[in-house]
Amino acid sequence: MRPGERSSLDKWQHYRKSLLSDSGVDLSISEAERMKHRTYLEAHPLEWMKFFFPKYASSEFAPFHVRFINRVLGAPEWYEVVSWSRELAKDTVAMFVLLYLVLTGQKKFIVLVSSGEDAAIELLMPYMLNLESNQRLIAYYGQQKNYGDWEEGNFSTQGGAKFIALGAGQSPRGKKNEEVRPDCIIATDLDTDEDVRNITTAKKKFDWFEQALLPTRSISKPLLVLILGNIIAKTCCVTLAAQKADKHDVVNIRDKNGKSTWPAKNTEEMIDRVLSKISTKSAQQEYYNNPLSEGDTFKEITWGKCPQLSSLPYAVVYADPATSNKDKQKSGGSYKSVFLVGYKDSKFYIYNGFLDQVPNAEFVGWFYAIRDYVSKKTQLYNYIENNTLQDPFFEQVFIPLFAALGKERGLIGIVPDSRKKPDKFVRIEGNLEPLNRNGQLIFNIDERDNLNMQRLEEQFLLLNPQLKSPADGPDCIEGAVYILNEKRARLSSDSLVIGKNKINSKRY
Repeated sequence: MRPGERSSLDKWQHYRKSLLSDSGVDLSISEAERMKHRTYLEAHPLEWMKFFFPKYASSEFAPFHVRFINRVLGAPEWYEVVSWSRELAKDTVAMFVLLYLVLTGQKKFIVLVSSGEDAAIELLMPYMLNLESNQRLIAYYGQQKNYGDWEEGNFSTQGGAKFIALGAGQSPRGKKNEEVRPDCIIATDLDTDEDVRNITTAKKKFDWFEQALLPTRSISKPLLVLILGNIIAKTCCVTLAAQKADKHDVVNIRDKNGKSTWPAKNTEEMIDRVLSKISTKSAQQEYYNNPLSEGDTFKEITWGKCPQLSSLPYAVVYADPATSNKDKQKSGGSYKSVFLVGYKDSKFYIYNGFLDQVPNAEFVGWFYAIRDYVSKKTQLYNYIENNTLQDPFFEQVFIPLFAALGKERGLIGIVPDSRKKPDKFVRIEGNLEPLNRNGQLIFNIDERDNLNMQRLEEQFLLLNPQLKSPADGPDCIEGAVYILNEKRARLSSDSLVIGKNKINSKRY
């Protein structure tokens, strides 16, 4: 036996033992009582699923789960694309629905498709194992394992239902379960990262699905089509199928108010923890159905050597407290930011800073970390964004926090930036893109391993007009550049006024 096969067998046995222990049956009830209970459960599908799959249904269904179950069970002829975020159990809930339909005699021939045959076989394994080893299913519906037709990726139940696994591109022609053509096609994770890099490849795969697989159905019998997958590119099987589907159900890890869409399973703290450990691009693709492409606005970032701080007459520390979550649903949450920016010889230098999702107290502490980093090498001007969305927070939250920390570490003078700002993207693109393109916006190369600086670079590279990804870091830098330009203009203006006054005094 090859190592891969041994690993697969071990996994199978472990899963089977776990299933046997988690699906016990109450032996004290009579057969008549059991059949009466079965009739009740079949009339209440949600309870049916919870009863027969306690190992899986450990968290209460979310409202979007319930709506999906009701849609599919209420329409024998149905085509739906399900783009639920990772950790929202799309494959598991789909299995509940399909096994319900099979065991209640509503569907007879299920074809499960994935990007490759091995992937399809593995995804079909939970169906096979539950039919073979789930003690509650066996007690209520009888033995399902058909010893004459029971192989991985291709098996039939004693009740007459057939399951097959297919990899994308394999020939599905002529597939039948006796006289029954496929009456349920479920495709899961058809798209791969490699496929979607080439639009032609993505379209070719969907053409196979649409032109070779779907026509295996019977025109006169209802067909259920479920395509399970996240939107990982603008053109992929999921987006192409969504154009034809009766329903495209998109559910992200957080809702439009920035709250967990399945709080019974995924708490806010858990979501924050997971998202903090992956890149913005990955988070948007896997948890927000928001594929991002780099280079739409900022093609690349310039890393270079910054001049000594002591050579600058002053530098600006600019902060964005990110107290508004109006973009949380589409961008994955706001990031607090504090960055140190200096100006010399027509270039703006980003020396150091912080960009993260942290509590307010830690955000205030960043000012002191920047102060220690500068260590009196130059004059610092500290600013904090204070627009109409943030004003109550500044007065009621941040001032007390600064005062409390100031008693321990010394007071820091903070000036609120209350200017009325234009649209965020327009402002960032208009004020920073020309600087970046002309090599006048420099990231400190000595801080290239700094995760905060890396996040800042990533947010610049993912910036787009729709602001589908977080842009709090670039927004913070725009604020610093604006302040620096204001100070330079004011100093230049003051110098001209002084010169004019001197000339005039001599004339008169």
